[in-house]
Amino acid sequence: MITETSAVNFRQNLGEMLNQVQYRHDTVVINKDGKPVAALVDARLFERIRRMQVRFDALCQRIEAGFAAIPEAEGLAEIDVAIALERKQSRRSADKR
Repeated sequence: MITETSAVNFRQNLGEMLNQVQYRHDTVVINKDGKPVAALVDARLFERIRRMQVRFDALCQRIEAGFAAIPEAEGLAEIDVAIALERKQSRRSADKR
């Protein structure tokens, strides 16, 4: 479950919020001036997120290295063509339903 709370309320109820996260594996989103600024998550979930971030960064580096010789404008044009094709195919699939 995801709970949203203000920074003031979070500060006043820190112990309770920690228990929610530790024992119920909830997530607490902390808002400041009505905007989310932080989240308190279970340590196991945080570790999974960190591992995924490392893998994502490595994948981005591999993709970047693979396309390093292609001029940026050419690469962006190729992406635009692929997006247009995918949208066209999605529309066709939706029309058949």
